[in-house]
Amino acid sequence: MSREEPSVLAPARGLSPLGTTLLIAVLAFLGGIAAFAGLVKLNGGSLWPGGAATAIEGSAEPGNETTAVTAPPELPPGTDLATLNAREQALATRLDTIEGRLAAVDSDSRVAGAYAARAEGLLIAFATRRILDRGLPIGAIEEPLRSRFGASHPDAVATILRAANEPVTLEDLRLALDTIAPRLAAGAPGEGPLSRLRRLTGDLLVLRQETSPSPRPADRLTRARRMLDAGQVEAALAEVSHMPGIDYAENWVSAAKRYIAARRALSEIELAAMQGPGAPATATQTETRQ
Repeated sequence: MSREEPSVLAPARGLSPLGTTLLIAVLAFLGGIAAFAGLVKLNGGSLWPGGAATAIEGSAEPGNETTAVTAPPELPPGTDLATLNAREQALATRLDTIEGRLAAVDSDSRVAGAYAARAEGLLIAFATRRILDRGLPIGAIEEPLRSRFGASHPDAVATILRAANEPVTLEDLRLALDTIAPRLAAGAPGEGPLSRLRRLTGDLLVLRQETSPSPRPADRLTRARRMLDAGQVEAALAEVSHMPGIDYAENWVSAAKRYIAARRALSEIELAAMQGPGAPATATQTETRQ
């Protein structure tokens, strides 16, 4: 047999692997160029979506430096400037209203605090007066009294505390006056018979105006008792001080003065409590205390 010839049906020999790779690369490159050209055409000839994004302008500044100026963003479609201004004004009005309400609330809270402090001061003052009137120890009310009135009215507080250590009541003054009444009308210690006779004779005939009170010791003693019943210790003390036996009443006079000083101090802190915290003592109160 003769040598076998190649069959016409056998497949042609293909490209080498390197050629195949180069062919794929060329086709991909051409496809990328085509896609880029299509994108540029869709954007109206611009490389970026929406046209030119920024514009760079040179500005003459020291050092020959340039500044990049970014264009302001465009407002969204359908924006109404008049509506925005109206909303801004409405918001400003609401903020002003809220600030006004806050100021009113702050003012009301301050007023309420002042009334609360005033009520507390009055409560302390009235409790102190009740304790002194009953002749009881100052006790637990001492610390609130010092903290509330000690800084603004130190003398009044000190007077009240001294009176609380030696309590004197109206009943004590009445009983003591009844005890010393015979000596008050009898005359001073060491009074001689002649002086006593002259005093008794003078009491028989007294020249006075019709509207003026009688200066006789018995009448003064009656008025002093009546004034004590009415709580007028100062007037009772004035009557007792003009009686002939006043030297026998030193203890009574001292107790009456403590009572009067304590009530003046109480009146001072009660007035301060009504005026509010930190009320200073007035000139009249200072003169009265002295």
